[in-house]
Amino acid sequence: MDQNQLKQAVAQAAVDYTLERIEADSIVGIGTGSTANCFIDLIAEHKHKFLATVASSEGSAERLRSHGIQVFELNAVSEVTIYIDGADEANDQLQLIKGGGAALTREKIVTAVANEFVCIADESKWVDHLGTFPLPVEVIPMARSHVARELVKLGGDPVWRENVVTDNGNLILDVHHFYPMGSACELEEKINQITGVVTNGLFAVKPADILFLATQQGIVTHKAKS
Repeated sequence: MDQNQLKQAVAQAAVDYTLERIEADSIVGIGTGSTANCFIDLIAEHKHKFLATVASSEGSAERLRSHGIQVFELNAVSEVTIYIDGADEANDQLQLIKGGGAALTREKIVTAVANEFVCIADESKWVDHLGTFPLPVEVIPMARSHVARELVKLGGDPVWRENVVTDNGNLILDVHHFYPMGSACELEEKINQITGVVTNGLFAVKPADILFLATQQGIVTHKAKS
């Protein structure tokens, strides 16, 4: 199977898993990116089985609405039953790097609210150590240079992702040279403490609860270690 077929397969696995857990009044959280888009297209035929969705980006919200799926603002709901999203990297602790699509802040917020976070990815995203993929950091525009200097002090090499503005009106710094990453939790917390940082793309303090990984041998399920 090529990568697109792997994405379709893992999205279908996530649809099947989601349908087992939702009820008529459930809110489903939807992430951002090509694999999440596959999930959106596949879950559309089951839209009558849940109440509505919340989305981590304007792009995903628009795609959901194009299928006739209701999208709520997160502030309007008290509970998200399940959140489905992709990743740029994932390790065996289900720690992730996300943010290639510049939606990392909203993704973290929906993750924080959801009862369960299900990550879907193809085998190219599975790594022994996080950090080959540059770590996205969302920053307040006026703090871009200050944050970049502080990231250099942490050993990173930040590059401004020019001509990209997040849905929150902020900028993205992609930080290279954090490979091999030591304690992902420690690094996530250190970066978030820099004044001017909104958040960073490490999902380590709160990793995924379950990961469906599409491989040439089929879907492999990884669950968070208790």
